[in-house]
Amino acid sequence: MLKAIIVDDEQHCINRLEELLQEHKEEIQIVSCCKTLEEAKRQIGNLGPDILFLDVHLGDVTGFDLLSQLDHIDFELIFTTSFDSYALQAFKFSALDYLLKPIDKDDLKEAVKRVQQSKKLKETSQKIDVLFHNFKDGAGTSKRIAVPTMDGFAMVDVKDIIRLQSDGNYTHIYTISNKRITAARTLKHFEGLLDTDAFFRTHKSHLVNLSFVDNYIKGKGGYVVLSDGTKVEVAVRRKEELIQKLMPNS
Repeated sequence: MLKAIIVDDEQHCINRLEELLQEHKEEIQIVSCCKTLEEAKRQIGNLGPDILFLDVHLGDVTGFDLLSQLDHIDFELIFTTSFDSYALQAFKFSALDYLLKPIDKDDLKEAVKRVQQSKKLKETSQKIDVLFHNFKDGAGTSKRIAVPTMDGFAMVDVKDIIRLQSDGNYTHIYTISNKRITAARTLKHFEGLLDTDAFFRTHKSHLVNLSFVDNYIKGKGGYVVLSDGTKVEVAVRRKEELIQKLMPNS
Protein backbone atom coordinates (compact mmCIF):
# COMPACT_ATOMS: atom_id res chain seq x y z
CA MET A 1 0.00 0.00 0.00
CA LEU A 2 1.42 3.37 -1.10
CA LYS A 3 0.94 6.36 1.22
CA ALA A 4 -0.09 9.50 -0.64
CA ILE A 5 -0.28 13.18 0.25
CA ILE A 6 -2.32 15.63 -1.84
CA VAL A 7 -1.10 19.25 -1.91
CA ASP A 8 -3.52 21.73 -3.50
CA ASP A 9 -4.86 25.10 -2.37
CA GLU A 10 -8.30 24.52 -3.92
CA GLN A 11 -10.71 22.25 -2.02
CA HIS A 12 -12.69 21.23 -5.10
CA CYS A 13 -9.47 19.97 -6.72
CA ILE A 14 -8.65 17.97 -3.59
CA ASN A 15 -12.17 16.53 -3.61
CA ARG A 16 -11.86 15.53 -7.27
CA LEU A 17 -8.56 13.74 -6.74
CA GLU A 18 -9.82 12.02 -3.58
CA GLU A 19 -12.86 10.80 -5.49
CA LEU A 20 -10.78 9.44 -8.38
CA LEU A 21 -8.30 7.75 -6.03
CA GLN A 22 -11.15 5.77 -4.46
CA GLU A 23 -10.84 3.47 -7.47
CA HIS A 24 -7.25 2.76 -6.37
CA LYS A 25 -7.89 2.37 -2.64
CA GLU A 26 -6.35 -1.13 -2.68
CA GLU A 27 -3.03 0.35 -3.87
CA ILE A 28 -3.01 3.93 -2.54
CA GLN A 29 -3.94 5.32 0.87
CA ILE A 30 -4.41 9.09 1.19
CA VAL A 31 -2.77 9.99 4.51
CA SER A 32 -3.07 13.78 4.30
CA CYS A 33 -4.46 16.65 2.22
CA CYS A 34 -2.65 20.00 2.53
CA LYS A 35 -3.54 23.46 1.26
CA THR A 36 -0.38 25.38 2.18
CA LEU A 37 3.35 25.01 1.73
CA GLU A 38 3.96 25.02 5.47
CA GLU A 39 1.38 22.31 6.17
CA ALA A 40 2.67 20.17 3.31
CA LYS A 41 6.27 20.47 4.48
CA ARG A 42 5.26 19.42 8.00
CA GLN A 43 3.15 16.47 6.88
CA ILE A 44 5.79 15.19 4.48
CA GLY A 45 8.28 15.16 7.35
CA ASN A 46 5.85 13.47 9.73
CA LEU A 47 4.26 10.90 7.44
CA GLY A 48 6.99 9.98 4.93
CA PRO A 49 4.75 9.56 1.84
CA ASP A 50 5.51 7.24 -1.05
CA ILE A 51 3.82 9.57 -3.50
CA LEU A 52 3.02 13.28 -3.58
CA PHE A 53 0.30 14.80 -5.77
CA LEU A 54 1.53 18.39 -5.99
CA ASP A 55 -0.30 21.40 -7.42
CA VAL A 56 2.02 23.72 -9.35
CA HIS A 57 0.36 26.88 -8.01
CA LEU A 58 -0.26 27.22 -4.25
CA GLY A 59 -1.61 30.72 -3.75
CA ASP A 60 1.32 33.13 -3.77
CA VAL A 61 3.91 30.35 -3.94
CA THR A 62 4.47 27.27 -6.09
CA GLY A 63 5.00 23.58 -5.67
CA PHE A 64 8.59 24.19 -6.73
CA ASP A 65 9.08 26.39 -3.67
CA LEU A 66 7.99 23.46 -1.51
CA LEU A 67 10.38 21.05 -3.21
CA SER A 68 13.31 23.45 -2.85
CA GLN A 69 12.77 23.55 0.93
CA LEU A 70 12.83 19.77 1.45
CA ASP A 71 16.06 18.20 2.69
CA HIS A 72 15.33 14.84 1.07
CA ILE A 73 13.01 13.76 -1.70
CA ASP A 74 12.49 10.01 -1.50
CA PHE A 75 8.94 9.85 -2.82
CA GLU A 76 7.37 9.64 -6.26
CA LEU A 77 6.04 12.94 -7.53
CA ILE A 78 3.06 13.72 -9.75
CA PHE A 79 2.34 17.37 -10.53
CA THR A 80 -1.23 18.58 -11.05
CA THR A 81 -1.57 21.69 -13.17
CA SER A 82 -3.77 23.74 -15.45
CA PHE A 83 -2.51 24.04 -19.01
CA ASP A 84 0.78 25.92 -19.24
CA SER A 85 2.83 25.09 -22.33
CA TYR A 86 6.12 26.20 -20.75
CA ALA A 87 5.53 24.14 -17.60
CA LEU A 88 4.44 21.09 -19.58
CA GLN A 89 7.59 21.26 -21.71
CA ALA A 90 9.70 21.45 -18.55
CA PHE A 91 7.96 18.37 -17.12
CA LYS A 92 8.60 16.45 -20.34
CA PHE A 93 12.29 17.39 -20.32
CA SER A 94 12.64 16.22 -16.72
CA ALA A 95 10.61 13.01 -17.25
CA LEU A 96 8.47 13.91 -14.24
CA ASP A 97 4.83 12.88 -14.28
CA TYR A 98 2.03 15.44 -14.46
CA LEU A 99 -1.78 15.48 -14.66
CA LEU A 100 -3.70 18.23 -16.40
CA LYS A 101 -6.67 19.73 -14.56
CA PRO A 102 -9.49 18.83 -14.58
CA ILE A 103 -7.88 15.46 -13.93
CA ASP A 104 -9.02 12.67 -16.21
CA LYS A 105 -9.75 9.25 -14.70
CA ASP A 106 -7.77 7.36 -17.35
CA ASP A 107 -4.78 9.71 -17.08
CA LEU A 108 -4.70 9.14 -13.33
CA LYS A 109 -4.91 5.39 -13.84
CA GLU A 110 -1.86 5.48 -16.11
CA ALA A 111 0.06 7.67 -13.65
CA VAL A 112 -0.69 5.27 -10.80
CA LYS A 113 0.46 2.36 -12.94
CA ARG A 114 3.78 4.11 -13.65
CA VAL A 115 4.30 4.76 -9.95
CA GLN A 116 3.67 1.10 -9.12
CA GLN A 117 6.18 0.02 -11.74
CA SER A 118 8.86 2.44 -10.56
CA LYS A 119 11.56 0.82 -8.43
CA LYS A 120 14.07 3.66 -8.19
CA LEU A 121 12.67 6.41 -6.01
CA LYS A 122 16.09 8.06 -5.70
CA GLU A 123 15.79 9.13 -9.33
CA THR A 124 13.08 11.62 -8.40
CA SER A 125 15.68 13.98 -6.95
CA GLN A 126 17.67 13.88 -10.19
CA LYS A 127 14.56 14.61 -12.24
CA ILE A 128 13.70 17.56 -9.99
CA ASP A 129 17.23 18.91 -10.45
CA VAL A 130 16.62 18.84 -14.21
CA LEU A 131 13.26 20.55 -13.76
CA PHE A 132 14.75 23.35 -11.63
CA HIS A 133 17.62 23.81 -14.07
CA ASN A 134 15.25 24.24 -17.00
CA PHE A 135 12.95 26.65 -15.18
CA LYS A 136 15.90 28.83 -14.14
CA ASP A 137 17.33 28.95 -17.64
CA GLY A 138 15.03 30.13 -20.40
CA ALA A 139 17.55 29.56 -23.21
CA GLY A 140 16.63 26.40 -25.09
CA THR A 141 20.19 25.43 -25.97
CA SER A 142 21.24 25.21 -22.33
CA LYS A 143 18.39 23.00 -21.22
CA ARG A 144 18.95 19.60 -19.68
CA ILE A 145 16.96 16.49 -20.45
CA ALA A 146 16.31 13.32 -18.43
CA VAL A 147 16.82 10.43 -20.85
CA PRO A 148 15.11 7.14 -19.90
CA THR A 149 17.53 4.22 -20.27
CA MET A 150 17.28 0.51 -19.51
CA ASP A 151 18.95 1.12 -16.13
CA GLY A 152 17.23 4.35 -15.08
CA PHE A 153 17.84 7.88 -16.37
CA ALA A 154 20.79 9.75 -17.86
CA MET A 155 20.90 13.53 -17.46
CA VAL A 156 22.10 15.18 -20.68
CA ASP A 157 22.68 18.81 -21.66
CA VAL A 158 20.76 19.40 -24.89
CA LYS A 159 23.55 21.59 -26.26
CA ASP A 160 25.94 18.61 -26.03
CA ILE A 161 23.86 16.33 -28.25
CA ILE A 162 25.35 15.98 -31.75
CA ARG A 163 22.81 13.58 -33.20
CA LEU A 164 20.18 10.95 -32.45
CA GLN A 165 19.69 7.73 -34.38
CA SER A 166 16.65 5.46 -34.38
CA ASP A 167 16.94 1.78 -33.49
CA GLY A 168 13.37 0.48 -33.48
CA ASN A 169 11.76 1.40 -30.16
CA TYR A 170 15.11 2.74 -28.91
CA THR A 171 17.21 5.77 -29.79
CA HIS A 172 21.00 6.14 -29.68
CA ILE A 173 22.10 9.60 -28.55
CA TYR A 174 25.62 10.75 -29.45
CA THR A 175 27.24 13.60 -27.53
CA ILE A 176 30.33 15.83 -27.83
CA SER A 177 32.11 13.75 -25.19
CA ASN A 178 31.99 10.72 -27.53
CA LYS A 179 29.35 9.07 -25.36
CA ARG A 180 26.56 6.96 -26.82
CA ILE A 181 23.43 6.77 -24.67
CA THR A 182 20.74 4.27 -25.61
CA ALA A 183 17.35 5.68 -24.68
CA ALA A 184 14.25 3.57 -24.11
CA ARG A 185 12.21 5.95 -26.28
CA THR A 186 11.58 6.29 -30.02
CA LEU A 187 13.20 8.95 -32.19
CA LYS A 188 9.72 10.45 -32.69
CA HIS A 189 9.55 11.06 -28.91
CA PHE A 190 12.74 13.13 -28.99
CA GLU A 191 11.74 14.92 -32.19
CA GLY A 192 8.65 16.20 -30.40
CA LEU A 193 10.67 17.14 -27.34
CA LEU A 194 13.68 18.94 -28.78
CA ASP A 195 13.73 22.45 -30.22
CA THR A 196 12.84 22.30 -33.91
CA ASP A 197 15.01 25.36 -34.60
CA ALA A 198 18.08 23.56 -33.26
CA PHE A 199 17.38 19.96 -34.32
CA PHE A 200 16.35 18.67 -37.73
CA ARG A 201 15.04 15.27 -38.89
CA THR A 202 17.22 14.66 -41.94
CA HIS A 203 15.97 11.12 -42.47
CA LYS A 204 13.48 8.73 -40.88
CA SER A 205 16.34 7.34 -38.77
CA HIS A 206 18.29 10.50 -37.98
CA LEU A 207 17.79 13.71 -35.98
CA VAL A 208 20.77 16.08 -36.00
CA ASN A 209 21.78 19.16 -34.04
CA LEU A 210 22.24 21.83 -36.72
CA SER A 211 24.93 23.50 -34.60
CA PHE A 212 27.22 20.56 -35.35
CA VAL A 213 26.72 20.45 -39.14
CA ASP A 214 30.09 21.22 -40.75
CA ASN A 215 29.22 20.50 -44.37
CA TYR A 216 26.35 19.63 -46.67
CA ILE A 217 27.34 17.47 -49.63
CA LYS A 218 25.05 17.68 -52.68
CA GLY A 219 23.37 14.66 -54.19
CA LYS A 220 19.90 13.33 -54.85
CA GLY A 221 19.19 14.04 -51.22
CA GLY A 222 22.78 14.54 -50.26
CA TYR A 223 24.23 14.14 -46.80
CA VAL A 224 25.59 16.25 -43.95
CA VAL A 225 28.98 15.89 -42.30
CA LEU A 226 28.87 16.51 -38.57
CA SER A 227 31.63 17.82 -36.32
CA ASP A 228 32.51 14.31 -35.13
CA GLY A 229 33.04 13.18 -38.73
CA THR A 230 29.76 11.29 -39.01
CA LYS A 231 28.03 11.39 -42.39
CA VAL A 232 24.24 11.42 -42.14
CA GLU A 233 21.97 10.85 -45.13
CA VAL A 234 19.38 13.47 -46.07
CA ALA A 235 16.05 12.25 -47.45
CA VAL A 236 15.12 13.78 -50.80
CA ARG A 237 11.91 15.26 -49.42
CA ARG A 238 13.82 16.94 -46.56
CA LYS A 239 16.58 18.42 -48.70
CA GLU A 240 15.06 21.84 -49.48
CA GLU A 241 13.92 22.42 -45.90
CA LEU A 242 17.37 21.51 -44.58
CA ILE A 243 19.09 23.92 -46.97
CA GLN A 244 16.70 26.66 -45.87
CA LYS A 245 17.55 25.90 -42.24
CA LEU A 246 21.29 26.02 -42.93
CA MET A 247 21.08 29.10 -45.20
CA PRO A 248 18.00 31.04 -44.03
CA ASN A 249 18.88 34.22 -45.94
CA SER A 250 19.67 32.57 -49.27
